[in-house]
Amino acid sequence: MTVRAVLFDFSGTLFRVESAECWLRAVLAELEVPLSAGESALAAEALARAGALPGGAHPTHVPDHLAELWAARDRTAELHRAAFTGLAREVPLPDPRLYDALYARHMTPPAWRPYPDAAEVLAGLRERGIGVAVVSNVGWDLRPVFRAHGLDAYVDAYVLSYEHEIQKPDPRLFAVACDALGVAPREALMVGDDRRADGGAAGIGCAVHFVEHLPVEQRPAGLRPVLGLVG
Repeated sequence: MTVRAVLFDFSGTLFRVESAECWLRAVLAELEVPLSAGESALAAEALARAGALPGGAHPTHVPDHLAELWAARDRTAELHRAAFTGLAREVPLPDPRLYDALYARHMTPPAWRPYPDAAEVLAGLRERGIGVAVVSNVGWDLRPVFRAHGLDAYVDAYVLSYEHEIQKPDPRLFAVACDALGVAPREALMVGDDRRADGGAAGIGCAVHFVEHLPVEQRPAGLRPVLGLVG
């Protein structure tokens, strides 16, 4: 069956979030909270281990009192915020304002960078008449990130877990994307970095292609094979 549409994951597939250290430094500067370089580095490392940065590393351990929130974190905006700010609060920081400010920072366009070949691949799909949807487990509106980085013009539909209260790998979220693009699941290719979450698309008959979740500098051309898969 010819591929008529491509569904893309967001974080780790088309975009990568900044490092935990850059994330924390930006908020410390914004709030004018003094912290030495060494203390900042240690705090950033602790936040990364805690899994407090959405789009970053998963927690090394989820505290029992946050386990239920963590499992359902992408179903609503409220659960997403509670889960990630809860993880952040497991790390002592010098100013209580930092926890909410860190969460707010990760939703801004400067916190994200597109992979080097993202624009090229999305433009190539548009030239071939292939529909594109972004299917993401997320608790906030990522459309402004795409607009700020010049990629919104290549996206036909956004299917975000918190807007449907369904999170991947539930096949229903991928079905919503296929319906939005007017294609049958067997005519769609899902591209993502998470074998469990993104692999759920196979449950409704979509083809699935995985990319590596690497820093932007280490994956300059990971998306280009997608163009070959659509013919």
